[in-house]
Amino acid sequence: MTENTEVIVIGGGYAGVMAANRLTQRADVTVTLVNPRPSFVERIRLHQLVGGSHDAVAEYADVLGRGVRLLVDTVTGIDAAARRVTLASGDTAAYDYLVYAVGSGSADPGVPGAAEFSYPINSLEEAQRLRPVLEAAPATAAVTVVGAGPTGIETAAELAEQGRAVTLVCGGVLGPYLHPRGRRSVARRLAALDVTVLEGPGAKVTAVTRDAVRLSDGRELPSEVTVWTAGFGVPDLAVRSGLSTDAVGRLLTDESLTSVDDDRIVAAGDSAAPSGLPLRMSCQAAIPLGARAADTVLSLMAGERPAPLSAVFAGQCISLGRRAGIFQFARRHDVAVWFHLAGRPGAKVKEFICQGIAKHLAGEARKPGSYALHRVSGGTKRRELLAAAPETTGTDGLRTAKLLR
Repeated sequence: MTENTEVIVIGGGYAGVMAANRLTQRADVTVTLVNPRPSFVERIRLHQLVGGSHDAVAEYADVLGRGVRLLVDTVTGIDAAARRVTLASGDTAAYDYLVYAVGSGSADPGVPGAAEFSYPINSLEEAQRLRPVLEAAPATAAVTVVGAGPTGIETAAELAEQGRAVTLVCGGVLGPYLHPRGRRSVARRLAALDVTVLEGPGAKVTAVTRDAVRLSDGRELPSEVTVWTAGFGVPDLAVRSGLSTDAVGRLLTDESLTSVDDDRIVAAGDSAAPSGLPLRMSCQAAIPLGARAADTVLSLMAGERPAPLSAVFAGQCISLGRRAGIFQFARRHDVAVWFHLAGRPGAKVKEFICQGIAKHLAGEARKPGSYALHRVSGGTKRRELLAAAPETTGTDGLRTAKLLR
């Protein structure tokens, strides 16, 4: 009689769903996905929820394989020695292997008044809290968006396209990832939408009040609604469970995504720090990492040596309202190049990618093991970075040799 293997996947985002679906290709594996919500969140559409053009959720039945058990609960602790997790409901669950895919969320702004008077939108609940605030505000209300990464740019453009008076406070440069040509293209689109863009060292927020934002150069901007998109953090579950993490709290793993502490724990997505060199937080990284994590678990079950990850990026896509966008092309190791698609073509590519992500997850649900983009070659640059890394990494002095075991 074949012994059954219990796998728990913590987190039902892009990485967790991909991993859970892929694990069902073996009939002797029971997969339980633990997630605090009963619906799948399309996180890359949260700015659309804020703007009212999309609800940013999907039914798990549309993206999750029938062989995966969905447990709506929250993991509050991991006992690696006992191979057991504690749940917020008070229950516990045992596992043979654990996939740690808790994702990322809003970080503590560390700015006086920001936590009290601004609105983060890195989770479904945060975006849902902001939506009625905007609906209640007059059309002429001054809206300030803090942070000029993709989320900040997308939110500013989405709201400005509706006629809102929006100021985008960059705290540095607009779209740090973008090539200068791509950045100029985004700036032109924001200008056409009448978004006021504040860049440079003087455009760092030092305080937020109920009706204003203060900058490091002394300026005070009227702001009836302040949206905070600067910075990401990860849940502290790994830290609280006594597992090794990087300074941010991401689980430290080797290049196969296996925890440096326990070969029964594998990480994926934004909460993973392979070899102490985490990938850019994005669904573009999360889905391949989810597939790699599942493959690692299946290899470990079979007594085989897991393959290392091959991190390949195509670029970055940003919506600029419903009628424009940009796809910034990049080298495979995630460095932007001069070429980009802008305007209406950029918007179409962005929407195509958003729909394609859901199709990737649904395709893996229908046919586990069919996804293959995580096997595309192109990890040369990452290997070079690892070879050039200092002998120690992270916060606990772990040697690179251990991380690359």
